[in-house]
Amino acid sequence: MKKQLVVVKIGSSSLTTEAGTISDEKIVDHIEAIAFLKNLGHDVILVSSGAVAAGFGALGYPVRPKTTAGKQAAAAVGQGLLMQNYILKFMEFNIVPAQILLTREDFFSKERFHNLYSTLTELLHRGVIPIINENDSVSIEELTFGDNDLLSALVSGFLHANALIILTDVNGLYDGNPKESMEAKKYHFIPEITEDLLAVAGNSGSSVGTGGMKSKLLAAQKALSLGVSVFVGTGLGKEKLADILAGKGDGTYIGGPFHSQMQMRKQWIAIHSQVKGIVEIDEGAEKAIVQKGKSLLSVGVTSVIGEFNALDVVEVRNPKGQIIGRGQSYFSSSDLQKVKGLPSEQSKPFSINQKAEVIHRDNWVTLTKEWILDE
Repeated sequence: MKKQLVVVKIGSSSLTTEAGTISDEKIVDHIEAIAFLKNLGHDVILVSSGAVAAGFGALGYPVRPKTTAGKQAAAAVGQGLLMQNYILKFMEFNIVPAQILLTREDFFSKERFHNLYSTLTELLHRGVIPIINENDSVSIEELTFGDNDLLSALVSGFLHANALIILTDVNGLYDGNPKESMEAKKYHFIPEITEDLLAVAGNSGSSVGTGGMKSKLLAAQKALSLGVSVFVGTGLGKEKLADILAGKGDGTYIGGPFHSQMQMRKQWIAIHSQVKGIVEIDEGAEKAIVQKGKSLLSVGVTSVIGEFNALDVVEVRNPKGQIIGRGQSYFSSSDLQKVKGLPSEQSKPFSINQKAEVIHRDNWVTLTKEWILDE
């Protein structure tokens, strides 16, 4: 099998006991499977939940805490316990793990976004297993990425992974709750994520996890939009991940032919960047940039809203007020106010690079709703 980059996301319920302690049996099973996959020549990134679940028992909580402070305290204790287990178990296979804790802010900053990419690629080059988790102990928004499902999709997308494998305690996605209804039918293959699927999705089925079917469907939707196929399910034994890659997994495969993968810069613009202002354009400009793949010129700009600097990311709206895309502006808001509606030759002196484009097509992304993170 050709060498592949695989992102494996393991949920809390697949790592811990109901009492909140790490299950030695479960974690060993996962590590053996990852080691087997690496021995086949594949690169693996692990997105691991379990910090809160591993830590709340040690703090004396009888069940997973409900308050933000309680969860963050449990994560602070549990993250160390979790990594201690990974380090000791991976050592038996001569594999070095590396811990990376992320927040959404790491994706907002273009510099940090590129630094993350450089770090991960260097770790993979060195044969290391990056273990990624949200930095739950300091995140302002509690469990921002939704039990790491969305985080795993974003990581797999910007690294252009070949597959995202989401391991859970249920063997795939169903049209109902299989724990409550014998009539629930399993989806063996889903070509795309539809609104109907999201409508029947449920919440977490575990007392130690936060992600449910809907969280995984939204993550799969994001991954597919970035060109990564997805598997959601379970497995047992050292060959389970290899079997999943070979199409023999016990779960649900999501996505057909690969979508075109977005360049890393455009992923940052579309998904992670913070919008600093709004640029409204006319119908001619909308047609040129959306349908013909052209750059946005000053002559098509009708209104400038907000204050922003040159090279900031702005939101672009059509005459109906609909968001059609995002891009990096070569003009500050004050300079763009001066040249809006004017021909390119008159606007060039105000551009940061003395060129005609307000937003060059290489720094533009036409948006679909799958590419926009919920605020």
